[in-house]
Amino acid sequence: MAEKHDIGQAIKTVRAVRGLSQEAFSDVSSRTYLSTLERGLKSPTLSKLAELCEVMQIHPVTLLTLAYAHDGDEADRLLAQVRRELAAVRQAADETSQS
Repeated sequence: MAEKHDIGQAIKTVRAVRGLSQEAFSDVSSRTYLSTLERGLKSPTLSKLAELCEVMQIHPVTLLTLAYAHDGDEADRLLAQVRRELAAVRQAADETSQS
């Protein structure tokens, strides 16, 4: 699963669309750290990603979808794949718990 993704660009895009400055994240992140994320020099932890998404008022899965899918068709395919994989995991978990 070595798909190209760009979490930094997704953060930057959502931040701009929401009209947020880097300083708007000061409660959860320094401007310098956010800049390094947006430039792809660092990657956030899941907990940091959740904090950033809270400021942007977006679900982390939505941000990750933007990072992996660069257009609407790709997003549709990706979300369909996620639905299939979730169903398979749930089914396997149900079968395991019934054993």
